[in-house]
Amino acid sequence: MKGVTIRRDAPISLHPFTDFFQGFEKVGAVIGIFGPRTQETLETLKVEFFSSRWGYMAVNDKDGHILVSAHYLQEGDERDIYLDVVHELVHVRQWQEGKELFPEGIGYHDRPTEIEAYRVAVKEGRRIGLTEAELREYLRVPWMDDEGHAKLLTNLGLEVPAETP
Repeated sequence: MKGVTIRRDAPISLHPFTDFFQGFEKVGAVIGIFGPRTQETLETLKVEFFSSRWGYMAVNDKDGHILVSAHYLQEGDERDIYLDVVHELVHVRQWQEGKELFPEGIGYHDRPTEIEAYRVAVKEGRRIGLTEAELREYLRVPWMDDEGHAKLLTNLGLEVPAETP
């Protein structure tokens, strides 16, 4: 995460992405997402901070801006926030390409858009030094039960740990 700065004091409103997330235009994973349009995309991208103790990040499927819980930004683990930004930037590109971000009838763990975004985040997580156990924990989210988590791990080619007695 060297060279990246994340401002964690977000006022509740819409802002330019680069006012709060600097240096992402130099991250290889982000350049891999947007290619030669990286700088322009990040300079025009908006981020909306909302007031909630629940929630993390998402992409608005109406106009493609990023939504972030101000509480998560302040209290969350910086490494998780960094990986979540990378993950959401994949969704921004998918939205720009006209992909359906929330397809009906497909579980979160099986959505092609989620699998693609998590693949990029997992690869970046490995690059910054996360262990396989840390990656598995990063992929554990409150809206997925253990079975869904195991399916997501499988879809991403990660080992599903044996159940502990």
